[in-house]
Amino acid sequence: MKIRHATNEDLPQIQAIYAHHVLHGTGSFETVPPSLEEMQERFRRNDEAGFAWIAAEEGPRLLGFGYYGPFRARPAYEYTVEDSVYVREDVRGQGVGKAIVARLIELAAQSGFKQMLSLIGDSENTASIGVHASLGFQHCGTMRKVGWKFERWLDVVIMQKPL
Repeated sequence: MKIRHATNEDLPQIQAIYAHHVLHGTGSFETVPPSLEEMQERFRRNDEAGFAWIAAEEGPRLLGFGYYGPFRARPAYEYTVEDSVYVREDVRGQGVGKAIVARLIELAAQSGFKQMLSLIGDSENTASIGVHASLGFQHCGTMRKVGWKFERWLDVVIMQKPL
């Protein structure tokens, strides 16, 4: 597996991976998958702002992707970023997500950011919580029943790592 910076050419596979999570998972609170054009716009905005998008690949196939971006737009948060990671369903549990998060941590630290937050959709998402904990993220709190998806209320688990 190779971890590298994502490119525009990766966006069709990125969009497909993310669409699966939107339609079948609770890690994203979106309910309609964004179009390829919307994903291109998100990628462009993040790239122009100097934030990282990365991809894990094996041959021509992307196994997953991740990125970090601003936690909030206010100037006081300029040294804090939030990560997002999504892995193909058929390779979950094989270390792909952990490798992506580890690389995002490195890139954010190298870029001068001081804190990375992860807002993990669904307190039952033990895989993501475990990956982040294994990389030094600390549980900061849980926002209870703040999302509604798949006919049930979902929590958001907040985790934080100093960089």
